[in-house]
Amino acid sequence: MTKADLIDEVAKVSNLTKKESETIVNTVFENITDALGKGDKVELRGFGSFRIRHRNARKGRNPKTGTSVSVPEKRVPFFKVGKRLREHVNA
Repeated sequence: MTKADLIDEVAKVSNLTKKESETIVNTVFENITDALGKGDKVELRGFGSFRIRHRNARKGRNPKTGTSVSVPEKRVPFFKVGKRLREHVNA
């Protein structure tokens, strides 16, 4: 499912225009992105939770040349699946 498909589905289920549905979907995604950018956790009960994980700096290897490369520390988004979603997918 693409973002456009999601917008179409929201419009169909809610009897809103596609433009209004697009605004809703974009607002949800922007708020999740902003919260993660601030380091907050986003929890959607039954669906899952988004949080930021910290990756330490490490030594990596360039697979093409085999030379050692320094990989800087970084923050990466992480999604943990909720119980209801996990059960639904495995049913």
